[in-house]
Amino acid sequence: MFGLFGTSQAIKRQGPRGSYDLWLLIALIGLASVGVVMVTSSSIAVADNGKDGAFYFLKKDLLNLAFGAVAAGVAMRTELKLLEKRAFPLLGLAVVLLLAVFVPHLGMRINGAHRWLNLVVTSFQPVEAVKLILVVYLGSYLVRHRDSIETEFLGLIKPIAVAGIIVLLLLAQPDFGSATLVISVTIAMVWLGGARPIYLFVMGLPLMPLLVIAATGESYRVKRLTSFMNPWEHPFTDGFQLTQSLMAIGRGEWAGVGLGSSVLKLSYLPEAHTDFIFAVIGEELGLVGVVLVMGLFALAVGRGLYLGLKGVEVGQRFAGYVAFGISLMLAMQAIVSVGVNLGALPTKGLTLPLISYGGSSMVLTCAMAGVLLRATWEINRALDARQMAKRMPEAVAAPEVNDAARPREVAVA
Repeated sequence: MFGLFGTSQAIKRQGPRGSYDLWLLIALIGLASVGVVMVTSSSIAVADNGKDGAFYFLKKDLLNLAFGAVAAGVAMRTELKLLEKRAFPLLGLAVVLLLAVFVPHLGMRINGAHRWLNLVVTSFQPVEAVKLILVVYLGSYLVRHRDSIETEFLGLIKPIAVAGIIVLLLLAQPDFGSATLVISVTIAMVWLGGARPIYLFVMGLPLMPLLVIAATGESYRVKRLTSFMNPWEHPFTDGFQLTQSLMAIGRGEWAGVGLGSSVLKLSYLPEAHTDFIFAVIGEELGLVGVVLVMGLFALAVGRGLYLGLKGVEVGQRFAGYVAFGISLMLAMQAIVSVGVNLGALPTKGLTLPLISYGGSSMVLTCAMAGVLLRATWEINRALDARQMAKRMPEAVAAPEVNDAARPREVAVA
């Protein structure tokens, strides 16, 4: 009895332990570190032309990264069940934020687009928060409506409708790149939640004409769609950004021209420290740097998807779906950004996650990374609990075996 009591007390005292995935953490820190170095290198020429000095963007990037680290730390300490319970109010907040950009004096119009909110001391891009909120809502919905998602066509109407509303608001800004990202992640998450592909295809059909209209509704978008196919036809007009990007990547060859030695970033390549930072990486660090960055993204996304699958298997379905969603969001945004720099996709205003310079994008991406790490913590805790449950019968049986092996005393009459 004492042995059994002691075993149960030891198990109760220790309990299942959670842990953040080390490889995922290494990949995320690696991407952020590369980002600091490359933002510094790619922005010096632009910053030096201003009055704030050559390291203006470096200082701001470090400040944004510091705020992002705080946001990630808070997210890593927040239980996912709190987000799950507040998924619907958060979705309402996302819609309000997307509508707020059209409010005079509150919303900011930059380069013909309503994508920012004026917070007096800084500006904020709501879509960055909407990405995380959408993943949380979809994860919550997939947990609550698991059976209908897997077996009924009507089970897909609500998540697709929610994504459709968000897409319409993004297209009104307009933000075609983020709209495409929202559709892709929504379909992928619902499919991973067990939806039948034929149902997704039928549900997605009405969105196709909408995307075509949005893509061809403005002359500049049509030019983007056509110029990327042959940018050298108009290298000084519509194809200027892409031709400069391709020349930068081509100059890098195998090992690059050296850190800080890029020529194309010297006022030739537009947005060298934001949308086209991957081209500067290719020029200065060559194929080696490109492989390093892609490897870090592959490691982060791969670990996120793997642990998401483990989460679903051990019953941590919400944590698993959140891991799926955030990993997919990072992967697809990175694919689009790299594809644009390589000329494989039309030009879109999407940054390279954790690497490109940005304020709200950096802070909210760090927050997403924190939520992803929290999901891995809870999944690892569930995995540890399963291992403890397997070991418990052996620990309980051990004292009984020892007692049985002892010689019994014979009573003397």
